[in-house]
Amino acid sequence: MPNKKFPESFYNLTTIVGVAIALISFGLILFLIILETFATDQKPYMGIIAFVILPTFLIFGLILISYGILRESRKIKSGKHKEFEFPKIDLNNPKQFSAFIVFSVGTVLLLMFSAFGSYKAYEYTDSDEFCGEVCHEVMSPEYTAYQFSPHAKVGCAKCHIGSGAQWFVKAKISGSYQVYSVLFKKFSRPIPTPIDNLRPAQETCEKCHWPKHFYAEKKRTFNYYLSDENNSKFTLDMLMKIGGGNIESGNTSGIHWHMNTSNEVTFVATDEKRQVIPWVKSKNKDGVSVTYKSTDNLIGEKEFENLEVRRMDCIDCHNRPTHIYHPPSKSVNHYISIERINKSLPSIKTIAVTALENEYFTSKGALDSIKHYIENYYLENYPKLLKEKKSEIDEAIIQIQNIYKRNYFPEMRTNWKFYPNNIGHLYSNGCFRCHDGKHVDEKGNVLTKDCNACHSIIAQKFESGNKNVSVDGVKYQHPVDIGDSWDVINCVECHSVTAK
Repeated sequence: MPNKKFPESFYNLTTIVGVAIALISFGLILFLIILETFATDQKPYMGIIAFVILPTFLIFGLILISYGILRESRKIKSGKHKEFEFPKIDLNNPKQFSAFIVFSVGTVLLLMFSAFGSYKAYEYTDSDEFCGEVCHEVMSPEYTAYQFSPHAKVGCAKCHIGSGAQWFVKAKISGSYQVYSVLFKKFSRPIPTPIDNLRPAQETCEKCHWPKHFYAEKKRTFNYYLSDENNSKFTLDMLMKIGGGNIESGNTSGIHWHMNTSNEVTFVATDEKRQVIPWVKSKNKDGVSVTYKSTDNLIGEKEFENLEVRRMDCIDCHNRPTHIYHPPSKSVNHYISIERINKSLPSIKTIAVTALENEYFTSKGALDSIKHYIENYYLENYPKLLKEKKSEIDEAIIQIQNIYKRNYFPEMRTNWKFYPNNIGHLYSNGCFRCHDGKHVDEKGNVLTKDCNACHSIIAQKFESGNKNVSVDGVKYQHPVDIGDSWDVINCVECHSVTAK
């Protein structure tokens, strides 16, 4: 072979194949990088294709090149080398000309389809379907909750990765172990939270939500139904004191005071879920700080040194902003209030909650058991009603099954019990992790537990009574007569999963 530009050992079939694989892979990597550079909307998962999958083929090609050269070098030294010659092409030969045309067109089409396929694969890896459906068994609970969430139009990668190379690399390192866990069934059931490597909310949430402009109050109406035969209704109208804000735009007190840019709140949690917080420190814009320590959960200096002092972030309260699993009582209340479940069905609130909370081992078994349980209850206690209101009972069963499919995933051992929601304080400690009346500073001042610091009840009405209204706030009356106990103990002591 005349005019050889490379050593003799380079010219062998294995090395030539390796060169072809490496060049095609490198070309596709460049194509995707250029595509991403000029794209108006950045795709975080593009890196899986451009920086993980294609480089694997590139490295494989380089290995083939090296292996072919080494093997051919040994043949040369041992005298077994045969000179490699490329096939001779004579375009004047009709058969060779036809073969050349077919090969050339086929190569061009292959490169075009490879580029197109790489682009579509890269697009798909950035989709929410890729995140939620490829690893269906693992991600089914999170993906289902996401589809019904306030952020259902926000792409998974936008929150979990965001823009920029630093967090992309962190996500890929974490993702490598997650792929291994899925492939070899090493993942936890349920998936543990909070996520250790989640990007700070200031870099994701605050792209849309700006605490500096949270102010004033927001009216909300809550409908509840008692666990009695009549499913008795009572209603609360509340003014939620959003707070935060700044002097120019509005009130700086209230819920979002914690996230006001003028304040800095740090805390220490002694458990992985950050539900036990024995130490809290607040510092205002003047640098004056106050430290509160729990009288119920004292920690020593050595133990404190080994714990993380965490700057309070949006996600410490809004810890389930998208992947929300609702407690059964809350879900049933909502479905009755929007008339998906007929309130006239005797004890439907109690039956529904009980049916949802029974222990099941498969989703299919749960749906069948829920239907059987409800029909059996009315057959035993209201046999006449079962015939008269069969359509209403059947519809109630369907809706209760829908609640189950939305919030319970027995195959992954996932439900609301494992994922406490820190917004509020009815079904989990939430606000009471710090505002429990037991966190005291050095001067003996107690971190407030005053309900009116965050909300005011402006109206309360029981089904059989008059509506009690006052713009200055009305005193809360518990729907079940428990005296003043509601004002002494925390809500979760009766309403949480641990209170059953």
